[in-house]
Amino acid sequence: MFPRRVTPRLLDLLGHNPAVALIGPRQVGKTTLAHAIASDRRSTYLDLESASDRARLADAEAYFADHEDDLVILDEVHRVPELFQSLRGAIDRGRRHGRKAGRFLLLGSAAIDLLKQSGETLAGRISYLELAPFDPLEVPPADQDTLWVRGGFPPSFLADSEPLSVKWRQDFVRTYLERDIPQFGPRIPAETLRRFWTMLAHNQAGLLNTANIARGLGVDGKTVAGYLELLVDLLLVRRLAPWHRNDGKRLVKSPKVYVRDAGIVHALLRLRNKDELLSHPVVGQSWEGFVVENLIGAAPDGTEANFYRTSAGAEIDLVLTLPDRQLWAIEVKRNSAPRVERGFHFACADLKPTRRFVVYPGIERFPLGEDTEAIGLVGLAQLLQDMS
Repeated sequence: MFPRRVTPRLLDLLGHNPAVALIGPRQVGKTTLAHAIASDRRSTYLDLESASDRARLADAEAYFADHEDDLVILDEVHRVPELFQSLRGAIDRGRRHGRKAGRFLLLGSAAIDLLKQSGETLAGRISYLELAPFDPLEVPPADQDTLWVRGGFPPSFLADSEPLSVKWRQDFVRTYLERDIPQFGPRIPAETLRRFWTMLAHNQAGLLNTANIARGLGVDGKTVAGYLELLVDLLLVRRLAPWHRNDGKRLVKSPKVYVRDAGIVHALLRLRNKDELLSHPVVGQSWEGFVVENLIGAAPDGTEANFYRTSAGAEIDLVLTLPDRQLWAIEVKRNSAPRVERGFHFACADLKPTRRFVVYPGIERFPLGEDTEAIGLVGLAQLLQDMS
């Protein structure tokens, strides 16, 4: 098992909260991590996709009372939303008995129902943590290109061959479309949602143009917005908001949209290996999405992420506002000898960031002039993690 960066944070939250929700897409490693956490403490595990495990919770209050001294792990908890009321009662009773932390670890494949239900019934009793796919700080340095091409889902990244990795990702997309997504939202034709998801992959790192997508799908803009909201809530797509605090400039107001895992982008576009990716027009946008997603994941809790673009052409791919209010301006280049465009300098003159970086595929760190540094993805992700 690869060590996961969130493990210390998860242990800390369990040490201070009666319930912790670990959320993330399917197959990202939540169950594996939960079992690792449970291996050194009294615990019990229930998979709520299993009819027999759900039957054990027919009288949930009695079951939780019988396991008051255990860490109870509830996998796919969104499948039994009525449990949240029982969880509230069990937590409050446990507090009266001196059990104030480490009672429940809830695993969910999406934020939607989990957040809704817990917000109604577990306010003040639960903390949330997201587990993302493998990131550049979790895999060996020699495997960074593999991480980009295959993506970070463990079964894809660790597959024995490229064809097996591709097949897993294709099956992952199909399973989400045909089995998982219908659990969370209104019934959407799988083929329509596949086309929508593929359109987002073709437009990776691009501005959202709802009208164009709606015309391509033969639906209205409100329907497209609903599709997008669903994929965002399922933690499969990221909507990056534009910078909006500069009243003196004409700023772009549409968000950028990224399919969050690069390997899923490549599967949707039928790109089977690195050679096919490097010869495809989406290569630059794929690299940008890979960098942006992993830098946001490495940033300290409370970091705000945006992009900056004006109608005059001033642009910064990623602007991070750190918890201490430092502003980091980050440009992403796929070139091994990166150059800074004038639009980046103009944008930095507008925002006056604390630090300026250009992320490129190499590992060396060197100045590019005007207080700007070229740095590799791993190097900048490590800097951000060290800020936590």
